[in-house]
Amino acid sequence: MANVNINTDRVIGNIKPLHCTVNGPVANHDGSGGTMEGFREIGVPHVRVHDSSFFDNYGGEHSVDISGIFPNFDKDPYDEASYDFFYTDMYLKRIRDAGSDIFYRLGQRIEVRPKKYNVHPPKDFKKWAVICEHIIRHYNEGWNEGFHFCIEYWEIWNEPDNPPACWTGTMEQFYDFFEVAAKHLKGCFPNLKIGGPALAEWSVDNGNLRRFVTEMHKRNVPLDFLSWHTYSRKIEDYTRRAKIVREALDECGYPHAESVLDEWNYLINWKDGMPETKRKIVSMEGAAMVAANQATVQNTSVDMLMYYDARPCGFNGLFRAFTYEKYKAFYSMLFFSKVYKLRGQVESHSDDGDVYTIAAADGENCAAVVTYYTYDAAATEKTVSITVTAPAAKAFDILLLDEDHDAEVIGRAKANTPITLTLRPNSVVLLASNV
Repeated sequence: MANVNINTDRVIGNIKPLHCTVNGPVANHDGSGGTMEGFREIGVPHVRVHDSSFFDNYGGEHSVDISGIFPNFDKDPYDEASYDFFYTDMYLKRIRDAGSDIFYRLGQRIEVRPKKYNVHPPKDFKKWAVICEHIIRHYNEGWNEGFHFCIEYWEIWNEPDNPPACWTGTMEQFYDFFEVAAKHLKGCFPNLKIGGPALAEWSVDNGNLRRFVTEMHKRNVPLDFLSWHTYSRKIEDYTRRAKIVREALDECGYPHAESVLDEWNYLINWKDGMPETKRKIVSMEGAAMVAANQATVQNTSVDMLMYYDARPCGFNGLFRAFTYEKYKAFYSMLFFSKVYKLRGQVESHSDDGDVYTIAAADGENCAAVVTYYTYDAAATEKTVSITVTAPAAKAFDILLLDEDHDAEVIGRAKANTPITLTLRPNSVVLLASNV
């Protein structure tokens, strides 16, 4: 039997925004339909806009990327007529209407096809930075018939260590580029968070991430956050890399920089495991992995977690493409949102390595998510005893997410009394005093 103990009287910190997404809701051009209500239901804290231009509903190649907003690099970056904000305006307004803040990736989408168009080092690094300056002014200061969205996070580039799909130059060229862009943007907007560069998972392991941080500190480059990626079904990969990233920041001159894991999802491997990976992402196993990872990453040095991807694609385990029906991982995100709303993380513990837990309380209400996650095909049912200790007796609804239940109430229990459940492999339970 697995034992889970939750003490609502022991607040140990704040719940982090770990149910952010890469890309926002799909909707009709008037903002209705699609996945808008689903986003509102989850309450996605931040939406990272990256690879958005793959999707026509967001505006396709006319959206988000620098090449879409400033299509002719030879034009004057100070001239309003040089910019095409039409579809990006529509897309970002939709994200805000869904209740989410924006995490803006300045740069280009990945180009996996043989010929590369927009992932080359810019012809003029300073001019590129000036273009980005005016994009920020458009969305935060109203420039060029813009908005006052108060977007705080601005990320420079994506995976420069993934050549040639994301960067055709050398890393030394990228160091020069990032230095120019970061110094210019931070000089223009000292109160905004300027960071990047969304390094791939292998750079965490092979030392490239530490080399990047070291080089930036040597050049006195401002870095408010370091963004990085990991795709794996192994929870220990996330905890191990989180530790490496934090140590690199602390030891190489950026102890106050945030660690932002802004692409992650279930993955077997990038080669022959891809077909099965995509089947698992939309399955209960993928959903349980989401819940287990959120519970685990909460207790690491990661400051923000962004699920890739809410855009209709093979890595979207939240919504079915075209019909927008909810996949199982949607409910994992929904369960976490109930914990996040209470903000105060309380002490919770599991004595079983395959059973994960996270809990929060606000003085009146409490919520806890308990997950039995495994990718072992031979795994069997597990009996789990859950005890919620509360100074004032409370009653909890028990909601179950598994192959046969989509966040359905299966019972009610009292605090201070063990709750015994028999769970199938890859099941997620929410206990909440106020659903």
